[in-house]
Amino acid sequence: MEKNEIHIIYGTNPRNMVYDVLTQAHIAAKLRPGMHIGIKPNLVVAKPADSGATTSPQAVEGVIQYLQDNGIENITIMEGSWVGDSTKQAYKVCGYAAIAKKYNVHLVDLKDDQFSKKTVGDLELKICNQALSVDFLISMPVLKAHCQTLITCALKNMKGCIPDSEKRRFHSLGLHKPIAYINKALAPDLIVVDGMCGDLTFEEGGSPVQMDRIFLAMDPVLMDTYAASLLGYAKEEIDYIAIAENIGVGSGDLSQAKIYEHHVEAKNNHTFRPSNRARQLAAGRVTAQAACSACYGSLIHALQRMSENKTLPAVKQPIYIGQGFRGKARNGLGIGQCTSKCRQFVKGCPPAAKDIVDFLENPHFTPN
Repeated sequence: MEKNEIHIIYGTNPRNMVYDVLTQAHIAAKLRPGMHIGIKPNLVVAKPADSGATTSPQAVEGVIQYLQDNGIENITIMEGSWVGDSTKQAYKVCGYAAIAKKYNVHLVDLKDDQFSKKTVGDLELKICNQALSVDFLISMPVLKAHCQTLITCALKNMKGCIPDSEKRRFHSLGLHKPIAYINKALAPDLIVVDGMCGDLTFEEGGSPVQMDRIFLAMDPVLMDTYAASLLGYAKEEIDYIAIAENIGVGSGDLSQAKIYEHHVEAKNNHTFRPSNRARQLAAGRVTAQAACSACYGSLIHALQRMSENKTLPAVKQPIYIGQGFRGKARNGLGIGQCTSKCRQFVKGCPPAAKDIVDFLENPHFTPN
C-alpha cells in the first residue's frame, strides 16, 4: 500500500471487512516479527458502537486477527476518552475488555499515562508516552459529525493521545491548529476508519446513519479530505485539514489519489449529509469561547432535548460556554465551571445534559 491510496470496502460485517481490506492492501508487507503495535480506536464516551459514537469492537477484532495471523503478538489497544468521561468504563461498555481477554492483548488507559513534550513549529505539545513508544500505530476513528469542527475522522482521532489537561488547552488554542500539529508530532502509520454507522449529527452518538463501509489509508490528510467530500464538505471548510496539509502532514489532493473499492456489490448508494443540527441549535443562543468538546456536546444535547420537548423558545437569555469566560462577568446564563462569573450558571466540568436542561428551563436550578 502506498501513501496516496485509499481502500474502501463495503458490507455489514466489520470484522470480516477489515480483515479482507488489510489483506487486499498487503499490509503484512509493512509488518515485522517483534513489532509492538498500538491500536487507537475512538472511545470518546462509554457508548456502544451502534450509537454512532465509538469504533466497532468487531472492526478492532478484524485488525487483531490479521496482525496475529501475520505473526504479531505484542498488541496494545490505547485510548483516552474525552474530559469528564472514563476510558475504563468505555472499554467495558464498548466491548474492548472482552476483546483484550479473548485475544490476550493489552488495554491502556492513556489518562493514566505519563507524557513527553514535542515541539512542532511554535507549539509545544504534550503527548502520552505509550502512544509514542509503539513501533507501528494504527488509528481507528469513526467517521462522524462534530459540533465544533463539522467532522471528526483520522486527524482528530489523535487527540485521544494527549492528557486531559492538554485536551483543555487545545480548545483554548482554537482546536484546529493543535489537531493538525499533533499529527506532525505523532503520525499514525495506518488508518482504518469505521464508516459503518457514524452519527452525522452529534459526535457522542444517538443518531447513527447506516453507511456500511470501512476505509483504509496511510495519509490522514488524504483520508480526511476524502471523508469530508463524502459528507459534502470541501477540505477548506474543515480548518484543521488545510492546516495539516500546509505543515506537511500529508496531501489533500484527491486528483492524485488512487482509490480502490472492494465488494462494490454491497455498496450503500445513499447520499450521506450531516444534519448541521448543532449549528442550528446554537445559532443566536450560544456564545462559545474555547469550549471543551465534552461541555459543548452536553449543551447541544440539552438544547436538542429542549427542542423536542418544545421548551427551547422559553430561553430568552444569552448562553455562555467555554474557558474563555473564566473570571469574566456576563449578564446571562453560563454552562460549566468556567462560567462561574456569569449572573447564573450551572456547575460541572462538564455538567450533565440533564442538569443543563433543568437549569435552562429553570435558571435557579442547582444540581446535586
